[in-house]
Amino acid sequence: MKKFNTVDERITYINSLPAEDPTPEELAAIEATESEGYEAFTSLEDFRKELDGCNGKLVLSIPQSLYRRLIMEAAEEGTSLNQYILNKLAQ
Repeated sequence: MKKFNTVDERITYINSLPAEDPTPEELAAIEATESEGYEAFTSLEDFRKELDGCNGKLVLSIPQSLYRRLIMEAAEEGTSLNQYILNKLAQ
């Protein structure tokens, strides 16, 4: 494998490679996407605006049995339920 001194060198090298033909699976995905129409997609600019409004809160409804189990597991680890769930999600 070719060695690169910087990320920019690697990007330049990758960009210089000839384009590969899409696989049959990729062609099918492209066709399916195109059939949905572009109105089904969010522009990157709109997505960034949407992210700017995020406050980091998530409201989630879960069964009581799962809630109780999570509370017990958090207590066993000596942490808050919130911190326990954050750790689980980060794994």
